[in-house]
Amino acid sequence: MTALPEHPDRVSLRTLFLFFIPLGVSAVLINLSHVIINGTLARADDPELVIAGYATAMSLLTVSERPAILFRETCSALVRDRVSYQAILKVAFIVFGASLAFGATIGYTPVGTLVFAGAYGAERDVADAAVGVYHVLMFLSIFSGIRCLYQGIIIYKMKTRWLTIGMVFRLGGMFLMAQYIQHIGVTSSMQGAVIFVFGMMIEAFVSWLEGRNLARKLPSRSPDCEVQSPRQILRFYNPLLFSSFIVVWVPPILNALLGNTDRGTLSISSFAVAGSLTNLCLGFFTYFHQIALQFYRTDPGQVRRFVLLIGFIPAMLLSAFAFTPAGDWMLAHLLGVEGRLLDESMIALRGFIPFVLIFPWLDTLNGIILSKGQTKLMFGSQTGNAVVTTALIVALTITLPGRTGILGALAQSGGMIAELGLLYWLFKRATRTENLDTLAAMPGEDTAR
Repeated sequence: MTALPEHPDRVSLRTLFLFFIPLGVSAVLINLSHVIINGTLARADDPELVIAGYATAMSLLTVSERPAILFRETCSALVRDRVSYQAILKVAFIVFGASLAFGATIGYTPVGTLVFAGAYGAERDVADAAVGVYHVLMFLSIFSGIRCLYQGIIIYKMKTRWLTIGMVFRLGGMFLMAQYIQHIGVTSSMQGAVIFVFGMMIEAFVSWLEGRNLARKLPSRSPDCEVQSPRQILRFYNPLLFSSFIVVWVPPILNALLGNTDRGTLSISSFAVAGSLTNLCLGFFTYFHQIALQFYRTDPGQVRRFVLLIGFIPAMLLSAFAFTPAGDWMLAHLLGVEGRLLDESMIALRGFIPFVLIFPWLDTLNGIILSKGQTKLMFGSQTGNAVVTTALIVALTITLPGRTGILGALAQSGGMIAELGLLYWLFKRATRTENLDTLAAMPGEDTAR
């Protein structure tokens, strides 16, 4: 479905690092945006209610924003000329319209209260605060989608420094807005959403400026690009969308079952703390799929060398934190964790080591599959991940109810291992089938001589 990237036949490691580092830096900077928001909301007269309302609304946003975020991978994989660019814009308009309608339903109809008070189990005042947050958050998916769509073109055209530039401007704008809100007084959860959406608008504007400029330079029609219609875009996009909707429901299941262990509150808390430090170790290394997507067809050997060179760093970092005093120091001084929670979080941290060890290889394989347009395979593997993770957490909480957050970490690690194994098997099977189809389509020798 996709065209070969317009890169030289050989790719240097320097080129890969120059491409990868800005992506990693932008991923790390995203975490600072949440620090700015939470630090502002903590200054409210009733910080627990204000933060709880914002956090509850954000938990739904992780589901509703996914369709927008997927445009980054879809655009970088498929857009090669103006025809494919126009096709993805048509799909984007439909998705953005649906996201706006969903947000308005949550923010301005009784459905929002039913979701937050019923499905999420929030208290009435927290649910009301979360509904208020959606009066602003309903617009976030649109700006996030614009950002990701044009970032896809930016990534394809190797201008990844613009992702870092966009994040710097976004953080600057969020900081200034946070200072203004603190000046007038922090009174509601909605103000956190105002900071978030304002920053996203800035990042979307920066991405749009550069991405639109690059889109104008695309050829009118590329002979190597097969994408001509929105239907072809959807064949690539829909499996990513469906699989993401399956995966986002795994964390609530994990928390619900961890809450039924002998020390439920401690289990959930230690799992969350360990997960936050794990994400910190992994944050810079979440774009291996883009390395594979852009360069694997051109120079697969160099891509493998690149992943071998830095793919073990996240596991080494997490192991250092999990088995040395550095982890205690990080949790105690950066996150303010102490006592039993500190001890159990350190134990849970060790359960995440297989997760971060597997992630670079899984993410790289996902990138290879994206480059071939075989996103249905990812739907199958991520469904397998969700099933195995759920089965493991059920089995572990039943057989080891005295344990805490490490049960969730082991379940997620097991799901990651299962996803990699299943995806590799599906990919090999699809490759064999593709090779057989190619051979069958080749003209045979003329034997009637």
